[in-house]
Amino acid sequence: MNVTFLKWGAGSLALLVSATGATTTVLAQDPSSSQSSPAPATPAAADKKADPSIAQRKENQQDRIANGVKSGQLTAGETANLEKKEAAINKETRTDRAANGGKLTSAEKAQVNKQQNQMSKQIYADKHNANTAHYGNNKVGQRRENQQDRIAQGIKSGQLTPGETAKLENQQKGINKQVATDRKANGGTLNASQKKQINKEQNHASRNIYNKKHNAATQSSAKKP
Repeated sequence: MNVTFLKWGAGSLALLVSATGATTTVLAQDPSSSQSSPAPATPAAADKKADPSIAQRKENQQDRIANGVKSGQLTAGETANLEKKEAAINKETRTDRAANGGKLTSAEKAQVNKQQNQMSKQIYADKHNANTAHYGNNKVGQRRENQQDRIAQGIKSGQLTPGETAKLENQQKGINKQVATDRKANGGTLNASQKKQINKEQNHASRNIYNKKHNAATQSSAKKP
């Protein structure tokens, strides 16, 4: 008996020729031509992706802070305090991820959400208390407002991390405190020397804002460790 295999499409055509001359046709699967389905994503690969709810929560909090800075509902001191706490939460999240191969356990996710719930309440409280940023209709006040607007834009765009924002706002807090002290000592006004000194400090703060907004550190790079 002679057997002849002919490849045809996805299978092999086998012709079985019997001694009597009868021919039987058999279709056999050709392993080399079979199509394999894509391999499913491995759990390890999925685990390396940042949890979207955690990342989105962080971004939402930063947007709320940015809006508060822009509107004047948050003072420099309040913003510095909020961003210091956000930076601490982010650091804890990165540490937890690093200890667990790039992922968070269920318990760690619950802890982060609990901390962000507390942050959410504090952001609301600080934005709706009696403390607001009043800049005044003068060059010193306009400079302070301009700096805050630049910081708010950096928070909103993600150019400024919470840690960077906390440092910038602490600097603004110090300048604001100095302005208040000088005004109080001079019957509510600033003399020429004090105005010059404040402007010098704001020049330094302006360079810090620019540098931190244009360095490699961004909100997106801080989302994952």
